[in-house]
Amino acid sequence: MKIFLLGFMGAGKSYWGKQLAEHWQVPYYDLDEVIVEAEEMAISDIFATKGEDYFREKESMLLRELSRQDSFLISCGGGTPCFQDNMDFMNEKGTTVWINPSVAAMVERLTRKKSKRPLIQDLEDEDLNDYVEMKLAERRQFYEQSRHIISSDHITLDTFTKNIDHA
Repeated sequence: MKIFLLGFMGAGKSYWGKQLAEHWQVPYYDLDEVIVEAEEMAISDIFATKGEDYFREKESMLLRELSRQDSFLISCGGGTPCFQDNMDFMNEKGTTVWINPSVAAMVERLTRKKSKRPLIQDLEDEDLNDYVEMKLAERRQFYEQSRHIISSDHITLDTFTKNIDHA
């Protein structure tokens, strides 16, 4: 089983990634955490000191490295599918799943944890909805290439297992 969880920040990729990896008994990787560990610095610091291009190249390289395993579940960063032909690569190597809750649900989650999100920590709460809608519109064309799309604010383990258990 080779699963790639995709979606915008606040969609629930990390939360569901851990749950599903345990359920399916496969190794779990949060791609952002793997990058932080490899670089020994926060993602915001990588962007600030080395730039987004460097980050995206590192992200793509580590994604390909992790994908060499026989089975895994990788929670990708929100932008992962949009760069370096990563979406084509993931669809070729495994099963892609776009977790696509409503904008309102993501905004509500992000508002609570804004300080932990470098890209949005300086935004006013009232600007967050517009930001999410704008970025989601930019990324939608990539996310829509996913093999499975889960569009719900009320996801359960069954939501995934009914759709993907035999992937």
